[in-house]
Amino acid sequence: MDYSGWNVFETQFDPAELHHKETLFTLGNGYLGTRGSFEEGYPNTSAATLINGVYDDVPVMHTELVNCPDWLPLTVYIGSDRFCLSQGEILDYQRQLDLRWGIVSRDVLWRSPGGHTVKFHFERMISMADDHVLVLHCQITPVDFTGAIAVEASINGNVDNHGVKHWDWLEQGGSNNNAWLHQRCSHSKIELGMAFQLACSEATTVKLIGETGSPTLTTTFQAQPGKTVTLEKIVTVFTSLEANQPVSAAQERLASLPSYTTLLAAHGAVWDDLWQDCDIAIAGDSTAQIAVRYNLFQILAAAPRHNNRVSIPAKTLSGFAYRGHVFWDTEVFIVPFFTFTQPQIARNLLSYRYHTLEGARRKAQAAGYEGAMYAWESANTGDEVTPRWVFGPDGEPVRIWCGDIEVHINTDIAYAVWHYWQATHDDNWMQREGAEIVLDTAVFWGSRVEWNGDRQCYEIRDVIGPDENHERVDNNTFTNRMAQWHLERALAVYNWLHQHYPERAAELAQKLDIRPERTKRWSHIIRHMLVVQPTETNVIEQFEGFFDLEDIDWTDYQWRTQSMQAILGVEGTNEKQILKQPDILMLLYLLRDTPVKTEMTAQQRRQLLQANWDYYTPRTDHTYGSSLGPAIHAILACELDEPTTAYEHFMRAALVDIKDVRGNAGEGVHAASAGGIWQAVVFGFAGVRLTEAGPIVDQSHLPSNWTRLQFKLQWRQRWYKFDISPDAVIMTTQKPEVSGISSEGLNQVKPNMALSDRCTITPLRGVIFDLDGVLTDTSEYHYLAWKQLADEIGIAFNRQANEQMRGLSRRDSLLHMLGDCAVSEAELQEMMVRKNSYYEQLIQNLTPADLLPGALALLDELQAADIKVAIGSSSKNARLVCQRLGIAERLNAIADGYSVEHHKPAPDVFLYAASQLGLLPHECLVVEDAGSGVAAGLAARMWVLGLGPVERVGDAHIIRDNLAGLNWQQLLVELEQSQTLVCSES
Repeated sequence: MDYSGWNVFETQFDPAELHHKETLFTLGNGYLGTRGSFEEGYPNTSAATLINGVYDDVPVMHTELVNCPDWLPLTVYIGSDRFCLSQGEILDYQRQLDLRWGIVSRDVLWRSPGGHTVKFHFERMISMADDHVLVLHCQITPVDFTGAIAVEASINGNVDNHGVKHWDWLEQGGSNNNAWLHQRCSHSKIELGMAFQLACSEATTVKLIGETGSPTLTTTFQAQPGKTVTLEKIVTVFTSLEANQPVSAAQERLASLPSYTTLLAAHGAVWDDLWQDCDIAIAGDSTAQIAVRYNLFQILAAAPRHNNRVSIPAKTLSGFAYRGHVFWDTEVFIVPFFTFTQPQIARNLLSYRYHTLEGARRKAQAAGYEGAMYAWESANTGDEVTPRWVFGPDGEPVRIWCGDIEVHINTDIAYAVWHYWQATHDDNWMQREGAEIVLDTAVFWGSRVEWNGDRQCYEIRDVIGPDENHERVDNNTFTNRMAQWHLERALAVYNWLHQHYPERAAELAQKLDIRPERTKRWSHIIRHMLVVQPTETNVIEQFEGFFDLEDIDWTDYQWRTQSMQAILGVEGTNEKQILKQPDILMLLYLLRDTPVKTEMTAQQRRQLLQANWDYYTPRTDHTYGSSLGPAIHAILACELDEPTTAYEHFMRAALVDIKDVRGNAGEGVHAASAGGIWQAVVFGFAGVRLTEAGPIVDQSHLPSNWTRLQFKLQWRQRWYKFDISPDAVIMTTQKPEVSGISSEGLNQVKPNMALSDRCTITPLRGVIFDLDGVLTDTSEYHYLAWKQLADEIGIAFNRQANEQMRGLSRRDSLLHMLGDCAVSEAELQEMMVRKNSYYEQLIQNLTPADLLPGALALLDELQAADIKVAIGSSSKNARLVCQRLGIAERLNAIADGYSVEHHKPAPDVFLYAASQLGLLPHECLVVEDAGSGVAAGLAARMWVLGLGPVERVGDAHIIRDNLAGLNWQQLLVELEQSQTLVCSES
């Protein structure tokens, strides 16, 4: 494995790591996820595509996310040899996950058993711009032979979940270069429709073949040494959960889709926007940097952005473990990340719990309690789906009690609701949904607690706390204190409703049977709940009787490669002070200020934390226990000012999937750990603390090798940007709308303010480059594409005419070229699509070598100087061009033809770029080579560097021939000189 700031590389294929890498290279968009299996297949693969919410019944485990038809298969035959890494010879290999743009690519140089050498380049994406679109792009280049190459693209509907089949075949068909499949889940009766098309850059015939459940499109072309043939497989998928006729919906969506390049650009734009808000930048530690971004990528890829009736399963949409069930992992570990970066996603995740309240009520009633009792493992209805029995390593059945008595899940959900509300002030959602969650789960606690007359207190008996190594315990401190906190917040919510939404308060009082005597009982429980207090040594007992359990000598188990529970068994571990994860430390994190109810000073809290850290940390199975613990340990170690220890725990969590540190990454992404990573950085190393006045940093605890840490978070409709180094903490604020200016607002920008109105230059913080003619010269490709179109429609066109179109959008360029020729809108659209297809074919072979002289050196210098960089281009192919040029990692934002409605000379694209950088216009320098671009930069009230002849770019503040030999400091000097001249003249 290898890493860079935004990329994870696999540089050598190892069959022993097949399943781990399938998890590692998972892609998703919140609607579905696909594991990183190979397009051509491989023996014993664990391929899976999981659609969120598509569950079907299964014995013992109740229900599971269904393995949906595999959309990846692309089989290539070199003569009679099938391309597969299990045969032939791998001469060169690299697979890459581009986290910035959400693309998996793979390059293989392969020699067939017959001795033919072929280059393969694969790219795949799961569109973030359209939930239902999946794209596979393949380039095949024969190296040393001439002959026939056959390709078969298919959908494999004959899939299962580890031997359990869920799909009934209904029908399939196709015509021309399209095919489709229609299936239905055996028990839930959810229907699925998939459609796909195969396009080949060679003019070949595509035929429909395939067996039942596996429609296949096939084509054959003649290979020529050195000649690259491009294949595109585009797939659409719908289920009956979102479309009455899923096959028709899939076919209609497929027919309406634009080109691969356009799909890629739209997909990249969404990822770009997400990273603007969610990225964490770490300087000085490349391993931590890539690990943090990888973890954030995977939970962003699993987040339901458009659906509030599903959640994020414990293994995201990346594997079969836990059957796609939802745990407390989501609310406690993942929701905070979204609350502070993408609150609309946090709201969706919490609304899932609102929509599953009926299942929670059914569970409470069945157990003999009132109110709502959330499932420990939840699926589509909210009913309990934790299996009661599983088979242990010896084949004997093991009773699983979590679904019956791990009741802290109730408060975990209420905790997430409360803190989402505090962070967002989303009163509308709170009164509509959140309050009902908090109140009905509080009703449950009122019926679950037991009064002990002898001790004059309320107890909660027979439970499991977060430390699942100890079952059926009494008065678990975490459970009792969190239930007490829950009732406190329930009373606060109920009072708030009465004050601000009296009608809703009355409605819920009747619906949930909240009478005065009930709220009075809640107050009594709060005052008299048994919460174990610290001993004389300041240690809090995890549950009654824990201190009486046997201690062990951990050095006796240094050899182990599995959890202590796997070694000692359930009963053996239950009898010893061996923790899967420490309840008390988790409590000290969640209830930072009042972990044992009493208000404490900072010094008292520090002493309490230190004592419990010293007691419970050595008794915790950090290596093979719960993956949820290490990130929380990192935060608490920071609070104890132990950054070295914190970093050790942090990296154990951060690398859990990248390096498979627990040996189980093949089962799927560790979602809770991924969410915990964000919390560890923000609340641990950065030291962010939330106050009524906003987030603050009391003291940061950066690891010794971190020279800088940057991130931002949202608190009550305002963004807070943090820039932390060992010597300083810089925090700036802005309202969210500043970073997302609407196109309507862009069009209302006033004309350029003259330099003489300023006369003192604001320090420049960003540079916005045009693309064509500035960083690279694709103008020749544009010319050839326009020339081909002009020849086809019979219009005279030459290089002089092409030069007059420099800087214009595609539509304006076509109108200029057509002159007085009258064409319909439909014909205009068809011509633009045709021209773009010619251009896309021409730019496929762009490489970093196509950067213009001086471009790469300047980009690197800007990055070193911490100057933000964006692209401001009218092109709709800008993202693809940047990718091919290898400069995507050096860019903070891309504003392209999809970003705004009005193009140059309107200032919109540059203003949009500045907004994405989080900068004001006068803090930006535009670099342009077209007169219209210079005019746009000036209209945006930005500084402008013009490249080219003065007659074309003469209105720019400074002018140069090109970027060759130009450095940033020299450019600043020239701007100062230009400004001084203007000020003196004025």
